[in-house]
Amino acid sequence: MSAISRRRVLGTLAASLGAPALLRAAKSGRRLPIAFSTLGCPGWTWPTILDQADHLGYSGIELRGIQGDMDLPKRPELTGSARAQSRRDLQSRGLVISDLGGSAHMHEKDPALRAAQLDDGKRFIDLAHELGVPYVRLFGDKLAPGEPKEEVIKRIVDGFQQMAAHAKPAGVTVLIESHGDFTNSPDLKAILEGVGSPAFALLWDAHHTFVAGGEAPADTYKQLGRYMRHTHLKDSKPEGNDHRYVLTGTGVVPVKEQVRVLASNGYKGFYCYEWEKKWHPEIEEPEVAFPHYVKVMTQYLNEAGVEA
Repeated sequence: MSAISRRRVLGTLAASLGAPALLRAAKSGRRLPIAFSTLGCPGWTWPTILDQADHLGYSGIELRGIQGDMDLPKRPELTGSARAQSRRDLQSRGLVISDLGGSAHMHEKDPALRAAQLDDGKRFIDLAHELGVPYVRLFGDKLAPGEPKEEVIKRIVDGFQQMAAHAKPAGVTVLIESHGDFTNSPDLKAILEGVGSPAFALLWDAHHTFVAGGEAPADTYKQLGRYMRHTHLKDSKPEGNDHRYVLTGTGVVPVKEQVRVLASNGYKGFYCYEWEKKWHPEIEEPEVAFPHYVKVMTQYLNEAGVEA
């Protein structure tokens, strides 16, 4: 971001929020550790993703598809000679890719399906290595009906051990997300300890451990904090038998407390906004949700003592 545009963005936000942290960021030329997942902007092109992240003051981008295409290793922006240009485009704006959001899941039992998932995970790890991205998110995902949980966890541990073994020499860390049927700390801890690799850690989807797992933020952190490398933050309200995603700070999820818990314990990763527009087209557009997140998260981080 140019000095002029940076001052304009930070100055506008500071004026609307009265946020000293933003003024300090403007003075230092650094940004707060906030990122967004491209799951929230499935219609945006690669240049639009970069321009909007830069303009709004984000410092990181989690790649979870581009223009709705989830097969990142095949995206033209990330292959061949275009890959080097994309890295230059990121660097020129002061942006980084926080992680790659892969879809491979380790619960599969069928040999052919399992092999396909493992191969897909390796493709994403290889792409992360080529892009210089530190993390790849993969899933444990599902418990098989009628199969003991311990057997499924054993299979998931084996899959992640293979992923970590592939990732370690590439300088990449594989992250399991608190997602699907694995949103409670005891199960996640069993997997993390079972894999037992420095190339394997946790992506804390703080919404899911609260809404689906029924855990208070401090309790989740107490059990899993040492494994947390990345986060997904979002808010929601009950709607029927489910929840509807809403703008940050307007729902029932204690996002502010989640930020406080992370910050007070020395968390150094991104506070990443996962606005699930790809899966829930009825929720607000990214042009609304993304600027709102910057405003609210600036307040939360400022109050938690996190500076740019």
